Amino acid sequence: MSTKAGKQILNMELMQEDFFEETALVGIVSAQPAYRLCWLINNHFDINFIRDPEQVIELKKKTETIYFAINVCEVPNSSNRYLLYQLKNNGTLLLPETKNLDYLWYIQAPNPEDEAAKIVRELRNIPEIQLAQILDPEKIPSLNNLII
Repeated sequence: MSTKAGKQILNMELMQEDFFEETALVGIVSAQPAYRLCWLINNHFDINFIRDPEQVIELKKKTETIYFAINVCEVPNSSNRYLLYQLKNNGTLLLPETKNLDYLWYIQAPNPEDEAAKIVRELRNIPEIQLAQILDPEKIPSLNNLII
């Protein structure tokens, strides 16, 4: 944070660097509601995504606030941490540049690219998932919307 004429200014670039350090992003297309997709992923990967009511993204529009759910998974006996973002809510997009995607799997791990490649391969084996692909964060200008 820096100060400018007595006001504190939040350095979003530094926050973004911190939040996305050692991470990879996987975009998912699935018509399943978030709770069902998490159940499918939990069973397929033997992990435990849970809906944390404290973890939510608020996107303020002119007349309303839109909320986007986040499911969290801390992998036991590992430093891996996963977040599953809902990208759409009532026609509003969390990341406008990813309008064709329904969910985003944030992967924080020592080797995030390798982990993302394994996850994508496995996601493609789940019939309810139409698409799973690794995303290039450099091509997502509204990436700050993901920071929690």
